Amino acid sequence: MKTTLIYPGIAGYGFESVGKGMEAGWISHGLAHLSAAIKSQGFEVDLIDLRALRGWEHFRSEIEARQPDVVGVTMMSVDYNPAMRCIDTVKERMPGTVTVVGGPHPTLALEEVAKNANIDYIVTREGEITFPQLLRDIQEGHRPSERVLVGEQPVLDELPFPDRDLFLDEWRKAGYDSDSPEDPFVPELPPPFITIIAGRGCRYNCSFCQPAERQLFGRGVRRRSPGNIVAELEILREKVHFASFMFHDDTLTGDQDWVVEFCHLYRDHGFTQPFFCQSRADIIVRNEDMVKLMAEVGCSGYFIGFESGNDRILSFIRKGTTREVNIEAARICRRYGIKIWANYMLGLPTETREEVMDTISMLKEIDPDYYSPAFYTPHPGSDLYDYCIDHDLSLITSHDQYRRNPTEVKIRGQDYEFLNWALTESQRRTPYNQLKRDVVRVWRRYAQPQKIARKLRSLVAS
Repeated sequence: MKTTLIYPGIAGYGFESVGKGMEAGWISHGLAHLSAAIKSQGFEVDLIDLRALRGWEHFRSEIEARQPDVVGVTMMSVDYNPAMRCIDTVKERMPGTVTVVGGPHPTLALEEVAKNANIDYIVTREGEITFPQLLRDIQEGHRPSERVLVGEQPVLDELPFPDRDLFLDEWRKAGYDSDSPEDPFVPELPPPFITIIAGRGCRYNCSFCQPAERQLFGRGVRRRSPGNIVAELEILREKVHFASFMFHDDTLTGDQDWVVEFCHLYRDHGFTQPFFCQSRADIIVRNEDMVKLMAEVGCSGYFIGFESGNDRILSFIRKGTTREVNIEAARICRRYGIKIWANYMLGLPTETREEVMDTISMLKEIDPDYYSPAFYTPHPGSDLYDYCIDHDLSLITSHDQYRRNPTEVKIRGQDYEFLNWALTESQRRTPYNQLKRDVVRVWRRYAQPQKIARKLRSLVAS
């Protein structure tokens, strides 16, 4: 019995986009873990990644050529339209094929997804145990009578390592000839570059995410052990010779004991490759010793959700930080040479112009290495989404609009002409900050006092 998994993530860059940036150049760890679990149970599985196809006619020809018995489609909210089109196309061409959907959106918006009669089964929450069991039931001829199957939580250390070749093999067929398994996105993370996930869930309570995370993964955080992560990295060091990597976890640094153990194991096993991970400003401020250790073993950057520079807004979204904590976290990062990838939002519900200006002034003070702005987007499953629905604020009319990119109006009550100005201004460095960066760049380039002096005089004169 043959299963074809489908990754429908073309909302960002569209078809023929493999390798063209973060959204199009990274594997889906959800499908990679699912594929490994399926293969471990003796089933055959392959992948259709829409990013590697030329268009919908290409998809139709691929699915007809493969003739799978079962099709499994993962679905984020932003993937709803292409995912549903895949399901409908499969049933149109091969009515006897069993169709299964899973992922965040079916878990968080079950009623909406269930309206499509072309979907035979919906697996909510996690699928590594439940999906292979469904395949076994289908193979043995006693398909479940229930259409909705609640996924059983796996013990993460007992899962096989993610099947990265599921994606890499498909990408190579589409002409992806990079030396890097996944697309590197900053100079501090040189190729060959990979991504990895250590855990699932988030213990924090930000209103723009929760309770969606808890619906998907349960309360708290479940992590693979540090030894399990290092064991996978050892395999990847031999197989793809990675030069850098990134942790995808929502907040890797939430468990300081885990991080310290990982850092010691990472160093003891001879790893020196730089990596990025996500952290929080309050964690950084409370755990400077951990930050120092991470920097010593290779952590070269943090993704930090600063979100806002206004204390009222930070409280409104239940972020658990303050403006001053955000700024202090940036100071600590600078102290240990850790690059700052600043995530922040403009146009939050109830946010005033003055409060947006507070975010801009905070960013001027932080002077992040990388800016990652978004216009607030109400996502299903979150308390802030419910707030927007209750107050008739949402302007989302298509699932395609669930992208976080600051490109379009998302809620009522905000002046988007002003927000577009604020978007540009928030990323404009002050002359002093730019001068500091130019000095560092000159130092690294020339490393000779007389040349540095000449360049500084030129910069000051200009």
